[in-house]
Amino acid sequence: MKSGYTLPVFAIAAAKAAILALSNQNSSLVKMDLLEAGIGEIAIAQSAVIDQNTALAIAISDPGDNLDLTAGTPVWAWVSLEERPNEDSSQLILEAGEGLGRTAQGEPAIYQLAKNLAEVNLIPLLSRNISARVRFILPEGKAIAKRTSNAAFGIFEGLSLLGTSAISKPLSVEEKLDEFREDLQKKAAISSELAFYIGANGYQVAQNLEFETSQLVQTANWVGAMLVEAALLGVTSITLVGYHGKLLKLAGGIFNTSSHLADARIDILVRAAVHVNLSLDIIQRIEKLPTAEAIHQLLVEQDCDRPVFEYLTQQITQRAAAYIHKYTDRQVKVRTILCDRLGKLVLS
Repeated sequence: MKSGYTLPVFAIAAAKAAILALSNQNSSLVKMDLLEAGIGEIAIAQSAVIDQNTALAIAISDPGDNLDLTAGTPVWAWVSLEERPNEDSSQLILEAGEGLGRTAQGEPAIYQLAKNLAEVNLIPLLSRNISARVRFILPEGKAIAKRTSNAAFGIFEGLSLLGTSAISKPLSVEEKLDEFREDLQKKAAISSELAFYIGANGYQVAQNLEFETSQLVQTANWVGAMLVEAALLGVTSITLVGYHGKLLKLAGGIFNTSSHLADARIDILVRAAVHVNLSLDIIQRIEKLPTAEAIHQLLVEQDCDRPVFEYLTQQITQRAAAYIHKYTDRQVKVRTILCDRLGKLVLS
């Protein structure tokens, strides 16, 4: 199976090609520093100089043999070189154009990997007194985003430049878990206090809580396996961060959160509502709602969300700590932070 590159690589490659075009260096390939992944060459479909300070280039996304909706998507980078106001001002201004999404806070959905790639590949091309304004455009981005769960994770109006590595490597389910475990092993060697996150919204919330990147560990659906692994590696504190509709499964003792294995979210929410003595009318309405998100909205409207989610947070924390102790005989401090689909804290 063929590996490829993640979307941020093609975005920065297009930006690099545009900057090179402004110095009459047109090329169908650009060499890229891919950080820990080494050096790579990215094909450029087109580049054009618009005026003496502005150029546009296009790369075509190729994630390899992954089931990735962005395969074949054109990624445009519009670059304008500007005089840098002073030494303290940034040399790179990265913007969201058409088809590149924005977060719930209105920020461009351009994450750390893309920023790091931009710094190492673009800044060396710029004179100290010049800055580059880079606008990423994905003409098919809005249409593709409708077929993804981006909106569920707080990314709206398009795709995101998100990734943990420049390489897009096709992996089996077992290999993917091994990849997460390897990442956990590296980070547990650096810090005994980690944050486990599920999805892009959990990642952003954890960053907003001022966890270092070296403390952030993705679990996907394998929360239980990763908790046990962390304890065996000597981790003493774990903060679980993520969408309530996923993590609340832990309150019911479900430690693989894949809906293909178990999905008792409505039952767990009903139990929580009973526990905090909500009215029979609200409990019956909860039973009839189709999603955890809809139930959350109902609870907010009825001004009874706080007791329900305080109870669920306590249950998740207690059950996670007990799960760790059961399989490792170790005590680990666990904390739980729940957010909604937009990345807003459920309890604050």
